[in-house]
Amino acid sequence: MGDPGRSAAGGRRLTVVVGVSGGIAAYKAVQVVRGLVVLGHDVHVVPTEAALRFVGLPTFEAISRNPVHPSVWDDVAQVRHVALGRAADVIVVVPATAHTLAKIAHGLSDDLLGTTILSSAAPLVVAPAMHSEMWAAAATVANMDLLRGRGVVVVGPDDGPLTGGDSGPGRLADPDEILAATLAAVVPAAREEARVRDLAGRVVVVTAGGTREPLDPVRFLGNRSSGRQGVALARAAARRGATVTLVAAHLDDDVRRDAVGDDGVSLVEVGSALELREAVVAAAAGADVVVMAAAVADYRPVEVSEAKIKKDDTGDELVLRLVRTPDVLAELSATRRPGQVVVGFASETVTDRDELLELGRRKLARKGCDLLVVNPVGWATGFGSPDTVVLVLGADGAVVGEVAGTKQQAAEVVLDAALAVRAAGALAR
Repeated sequence: MGDPGRSAAGGRRLTVVVGVSGGIAAYKAVQVVRGLVVLGHDVHVVPTEAALRFVGLPTFEAISRNPVHPSVWDDVAQVRHVALGRAADVIVVVPATAHTLAKIAHGLSDDLLGTTILSSAAPLVVAPAMHSEMWAAAATVANMDLLRGRGVVVVGPDDGPLTGGDSGPGRLADPDEILAATLAAVVPAAREEARVRDLAGRVVVVTAGGTREPLDPVRFLGNRSSGRQGVALARAAARRGATVTLVAAHLDDDVRRDAVGDDGVSLVEVGSALELREAVVAAAAGADVVVMAAAVADYRPVEVSEAKIKKDDTGDELVLRLVRTPDVLAELSATRRPGQVVVGFASETVTDRDELLELGRRKLARKGCDLLVVNPVGWATGFGSPDTVVLVLGADGAVVGEVAGTKQQAAEVVLDAALAVRAAGALAR
């Protein structure tokens, strides 16, 4: 017999509450429940009355291997409406309809799911699913802001086919992604004690922000990076005991205040890609881990004007000749010393998971780094946002970490992966 306190994956056996609300995507919750059970976790399903119109109670009981009591009036003597929340290591709501999200945001508890969430201190994960118009509605946007502000992990929604022949944002995220985010949400809490000072004695170099390539004394070619993810990585490494150098290109004002205010982080400020290369190559010489989170320009102007470029001098068109900047990540990967871990970042404007992974694996092969952190970005996602979605790829292209949450959570997972690479290298030697 196996150890009842261990999961099939070798970690601690978790008590997971899976809330299911009334949307057509409720059938996909069965896949999430099954995945958790296969991994050896103790799963308790709490469906709303509406959810049971889509998936029957016997299905949830058979897949979860636990009885399902959907009402606050069931098992009253055990104070079930409080006991479940207290026992949970993590709660995930899949699918989370607009109605259920509104109730969670405002603390309404008129059913077992509401009381369970309200009585629990466990991490909460929600996977929204609804029509695009409902997702974009001002009330839903405000409710999501409230939830994210409280630290709720939001997975999706994806952009794709919806019911009724419609298509757009609002499609439930892939069940595997929801499963990974659910387990990742509880990992920081479970590992917090182990993480304390686990980088003590190590030297970590992190790059952050967006480089600016000058055109003339007043203009530049730049990008929309705020530097938030890189600063989160630097501060997390410092909290875990590392000696940290942060090589920062342009940072948003609030992000820079965080960097300057952290006594554990030495800040080196640069402007262009060439300046960043010079600083990071020097800093990386003695580093155990190098994390290239900066958005480094791929091109710079061939010529930089010593005076402001005038419209009267250029006419209706201005033609710029650009040349590639040095590939700093590839250079660091090619010259890294034994035991040094090099981590790259790749931002891509695709939303399909398979396509994102394919692009990431191609870049990983080109760059030759130990880990590549891939994240989708767009006009309103990624850059500048406190939240992110990242996939961490190992040197063989396998997904070794995944986060849909805050950039602080992403930072911890990236550092965990880097430490795992170092440990594996030490064993190999």
